[in-house]
Amino acid sequence: MRYIKEILRLRYEAKLSQRDISRSVRVSVGSVNQYLARAAEAGIGWPLPEDMDQKALIKALFPDQQTPRKSGFVVPEWSTVQIELRHKGVTKQLLWEEYCQAHPHNAYSYSQYCHHYQGWLAQQRRSMRQVHKAGEKTFIDYAGPTVPVINPDTGEVRRAAIFIAVLGASNYSFAEATWSQTLGDWLESHVRAFEFFGGTTTIVIPDNLKSAVTRACRYEPEMNRTYNTLAEHYGVAIIPARPRKPKDKSKAENGVLLVERWVLAKLRHETFFTLAALNTRIKELLEHLNNKPFQKLPGSRRSQFEALDKHALRTLPKHRYHYVDIRQVKVNIDYHVEYKKHFYSVPHQLVGSRLEVHASSSSVEVINLDKLITTHPRKYHAGFTTNPGHMPENHRGHATWTPERLLNWGGKIGPNTRQMVQQLFDDKQHPEQAYRACLGLLNLNKSYGDERLENACRIGLAEGLRTVKSIRNILKHKLDRAPETTDNTPLNQTHENVRGSTQYH
Repeated sequence: MRYIKEILRLRYEAKLSQRDISRSVRVSVGSVNQYLARAAEAGIGWPLPEDMDQKALIKALFPDQQTPRKSGFVVPEWSTVQIELRHKGVTKQLLWEEYCQAHPHNAYSYSQYCHHYQGWLAQQRRSMRQVHKAGEKTFIDYAGPTVPVINPDTGEVRRAAIFIAVLGASNYSFAEATWSQTLGDWLESHVRAFEFFGGTTTIVIPDNLKSAVTRACRYEPEMNRTYNTLAEHYGVAIIPARPRKPKDKSKAENGVLLVERWVLAKLRHETFFTLAALNTRIKELLEHLNNKPFQKLPGSRRSQFEALDKHALRTLPKHRYHYVDIRQVKVNIDYHVEYKKHFYSVPHQLVGSRLEVHASSSSVEVINLDKLITTHPRKYHAGFTTNPGHMPENHRGHATWTPERLLNWGGKIGPNTRQMVQQLFDDKQHPEQAYRACLGLLNLNKSYGDERLENACRIGLAEGLRTVKSIRNILKHKLDRAPETTDNTPLNQTHENVRGSTQYH
C-alpha cells in the first residue's frame, strides 16, 4: 500500500488530477478517488506528520478494518474469479478493485493479481482456459455412440443418435435421442434444446455435419439454407466450428464426453422398445448430471445456470419454429414443380424459372426472389395438384406446347405412338399434367429411333402397359425385337413364381 503516500503527494503537492495520478501510480481512478476521500474524512493532508508511518496511515484511513496479517497477501478464490468473469461486462480490473476493497492491507498489486490468476488457469483442464460470457454461446454436437431401440412387434433393431447441446458459461447440458442426424431431426432437436434452456444464446456453434453446413470451409463455410431459417426465426448467429479445430467446440466435446460417461454408459444394460421411452430415461439421467457438483468449481451445472445463463438468455419467440424443407426447383413446361414425386402448379408465366419450394408438414409454398407465389396443401403421394387459375387461358399464353402438337409429333413416329400419347392424356385430369410424360415418351426416339419406339408402343398397348417407364424397359431389354410367341403369352405374367410389389420395401 505504499502508493497511498504517493497518491497524497501527487494530489496535494504536485496538484495532479485524479486521472493523471491513476496513470502515474497505475491504480484505477476509482481507487484514487476512494483513498483521497478517506484521507479528507480523516483530516490527513500533505506533508504527513513525521510520526505517521505506513501502518499508522493505513489505520487512520481504514479504522474499520483489521490490522494487516503478518502472514502475507490474501490469495483470492480463483474459481470464484473464473465464474465472475463469465458475467457480461465483468473484467479482471473490476474484480481486482473489489478484492483490494475487501483486503486493503494485504492485497496483491494488479499485475501480481493477473499473474497468479494466469498461473491458476494453467493448472486447470484445457477446457477451462476459455472464458465464455453468460448467454453468449451454445455448443451443438452428436455423441459418437448410438443406442439400440427394438421394435416389439418385428424385433427390428434401430440405432438412435444422441443430440447434445451445452451452454458455454454454465455447462448446463441438454441431450435427446432421435432416429437420425438428418436435417429435420437436427432442426427439431435445436427447437427442443432452446425450449429446455428457456431461451437462446447470441451464438450457436455446431459441428461441420451436412445438416448444418452445405460446404465446409475454415473461413467461410456455406450454411444450409433451411438451417438459416431457424437462425432467423430465433435471432441467433450460426458460427460453425472450423474443420480440424477442436478448441472451437471444446465445450461440445466435453459435453459429449460427460453424456457418454454419465448417461449413455448407464444405459448399456437397459433395453428400450420406443424412442419415447429412451428419451424419458435420458431425461432422468440428464437431471442427475446437471445437479452433480463440480470437482474443481463451486456448485453444479444447474446452480451455475441459475446464476449465469438463465437471466442472460434471449426470450423465445412467440411462435414455435416448425421445420420447413427448402428445395431449389425449375418450372417444367406443364407449369408444375416437383417435390417428393408430387407436382404442384404455379402460374404458367413462370415456365422455365428457377424457384424455391418451402415444404412444411401441412403446406407447400413456392417462393420467387423472397416473394410468395402460391401455396398448396402438402400431399404425401405421387400425383398432381393443379390450381385452375394457374392454367393458360385457351392456351394462348402457353402456345408452344399443346396436346395437338404432341399428338402430331407422335403421329409422325407412328399410329401406335400417337395412341400411346393419347392414352397418357386420358389418364390425367388436365391435359397439361401429361406434358412431362409425353415428352419423356417421345424423346425416346433420340436414343432408340422411330421404328423401335413405334414397336415398343405397339407392345405396350397390347399388354396394357401405359407408362413411360414400361416403354423404356421394353426398349432397354430389346423386347421390341424379340420374335412373337406362338402361344400369345402376355408380358405381364402373374403366377406363384413372380414376386409382386408387396415383396419389396
